[in-house]
Amino acid sequence: MKITVFNGSPSGRNSATNVIADSFLKGAESAGAETHNIFLCEKHIKHCSGCFSCWFKTPGKCVYHDDMPELLNLYNSSDIVCFATPVYTWNYTAYLKNFVDRLAPLKSPLVNENHGNFDLADTKPREQRFMVIANCGFPGDNNFEVMHTSFACCHPFLEIYRNCGKLLKSTNEDIKKIVNEYLKAVQQAGFETVMGDISEETQERLNMPLMSVADYIKYIGMG
Repeated sequence: MKITVFNGSPSGRNSATNVIADSFLKGAESAGAETHNIFLCEKHIKHCSGCFSCWFKTPGKCVYHDDMPELLNLYNSSDIVCFATPVYTWNYTAYLKNFVDRLAPLKSPLVNENHGNFDLADTKPREQRFMVIANCGFPGDNNFEVMHTSFACCHPFLEIYRNCGKLLKSTNEDIKKIVNEYLKAVQQAGFETVMGDISEETQERLNMPLMSVADYIKYIGMG
């Protein structure tokens, strides 16, 4: 099994998002998976111009010469694709949005309808499964609602949404103990993903609180 994370954080390898993604991939690797961790901020990806050449003039091929062909090959060859991002203004980052826009060559100019929902047809059946990893610097889960809706079209089998995200890189020893317990659950989720299904126990641990809302607001100095 091949699992690839496409991380849209501007902080790349040093991001809180990568703290989660790295733990998930470690768990997957321990179960025998081949893993790839891609930091989109390190890639040269031009913005889609909406010329539709990849549909009509050169089907499946973009007019731009950048890093996307390599990334598309990795995307297509992966059994599981993970979109990873911090929350920026209620949604995923511009780096990830730009990457998703450039997936246009995988679509064709044919409209599909499914129970009143309309979308473009894929050039070939999608065989990979999808998941989402996101963290937010605010408490609560409401900041993930737009993102959840945005990714609904790819029917993710797993969505790891981590509020109070600023705790993930804390150097406070007491906080690190709590965060490490959470990351053990993330690692277990990676292991169980490769082995089959994620248990209810692991899913519950993925949603564990890291700190009370009142204490967290004090911690980030925004109270």
